[in-house]
Amino acid sequence: MGTDSSARSFELGPAATAVLLLLVTLAARLATLGNPVLGFDEQFYLLVGDRMLHGALPYVDIFDRKPIGLFLLYAGARLLGGEGFLQYKLLAAVFVTATAFGIYWVARRHVAWFGSVFAAILYILWLNFMEGEGGQAPVFYNALMIGAGALLVSAVPRADGLIAKGTAALLLVGLALQVKYSVLVEGVYFGCAFLWLARRQGMAWSRILLFGGAMVALALLPTALVALYYATIGQWQAFVFANFLSVFGQTKGTFAREIVGLASFFGLFLPLLILGLISPRAPAIGPGALERRYLTGWLISAVFGVLVYWRFDAPHYALPILVPACVLLASALDARRRVAIGVAVMALIAGQIVLAISVSAKGGDREARTVAALAKPTGGCIFVYNGYPALYMLTRSCLPSRWVFPGHLNTADENNPRALGGDPQAIARAILAANPPAIVDTYPVYTFGNPAVHGLMMQAIRQRYELAGCVATRGRVRLVYRLRGDKGPRAPDSCPAELRAKIG
Repeated sequence: MGTDSSARSFELGPAATAVLLLLVTLAARLATLGNPVLGFDEQFYLLVGDRMLHGALPYVDIFDRKPIGLFLLYAGARLLGGEGFLQYKLLAAVFVTATAFGIYWVARRHVAWFGSVFAAILYILWLNFMEGEGGQAPVFYNALMIGAGALLVSAVPRADGLIAKGTAALLLVGLALQVKYSVLVEGVYFGCAFLWLARRQGMAWSRILLFGGAMVALALLPTALVALYYATIGQWQAFVFANFLSVFGQTKGTFAREIVGLASFFGLFLPLLILGLISPRAPAIGPGALERRYLTGWLISAVFGVLVYWRFDAPHYALPILVPACVLLASALDARRRVAIGVAVMALIAGQIVLAISVSAKGGDREARTVAALAKPTGGCIFVYNGYPALYMLTRSCLPSRWVFPGHLNTADENNPRALGGDPQAIARAILAANPPAIVDTYPVYTFGNPAVHGLMMQAIRQRYELAGCVATRGRVRLVYRLRGDKGPRAPDSCPAELRAKIG
């Protein structure tokens, strides 16, 4: 009895709690730190950040749809030295810790230390199940959104400082918008919640209108400043197309494909949902009840923001839901402490298994550097048609075109000039006409690929290239083709005879 009482009274101060969360973050992500090809998206973000430091301009010199704030974060990581792969992961770990501490801080207002901390810890651990183990965009902007959420809940019980908190919260949303525009729905919710609070607290309608206008202006300010910069240098059209128009040219997946993805999203959150359902419900009245209603509203807006995007082929799209969900789960974790500890331990172990499975499928440091050694150019720019975007950095290659993210040319979703600002087949022809010294592809052919572009590439390969080497991972093989007669590296024995026969 005394031991249980001591356990319930034990707690650390805020600074020590922050250190604890940082240690948990590093422990959960330790296996990822030496992997330069953790996620294809973040490899590309790092590449863009790296080239920005050498004068390249997003949307003009390198095409993508992400806001420039995300690329600036990666450019900052490159300034930390080294190759950049470890550095961006350490930067992401800082943002994860900050988000976790924000979850702890919000939950701690009305939940004991144990429940608040374990809510933060589950956020850290659950990232490994949702492709959040590296530097996906939500890993960064979730830290800004929990800051906005903290300002909102702090404004619920008190009338003083409402305008300052509302404007600061929407400025944080504005910064998050420059990491990924998908936070817009949550931002609208935060703005409406502050306006509702203003009305509840008796603010005059004239002041409410001014308050709302100020919040909208601050939320749009970072994006407006970026747009102004591009307009000033004469690249307004490139900015608008990449950021706001090109997304409408993408093809969505089939309904059946998206429903399967949506079901997988539900499965990812099911253990947390069960944990919440089996625990005593928080009181409907009393301290914190009103704050929980606003947090529930945030959770609903986050879910709606994911659903309205209607793209469920990657679990990291659901990461925004995880932040308010973990905050609301804190009281359940505190009520079921042994269960909370068990779930956290299992999540830590299972997360490491997920990371190991991911490396076996995608490859890790050894596989990436082996492919890079085979593809290293002797002159000209390599072409990564389907493979690691990090190869451009690992081989120190120049870029063969503005469209260097492999998915822009090798997927059916992007097979539209309205999506890319150029005809994918024309882009591929121009790249292949320059005779890249090496072409990187993956076998088997991607199910949802662009057959027209793939056909062009294979035609060029049959005419002018030979298979220089293969690097196998679970279920797939990275293929490196080199121009016939060049003096680049060859490792033909790494390609099984039956594979050479299949691919011709």
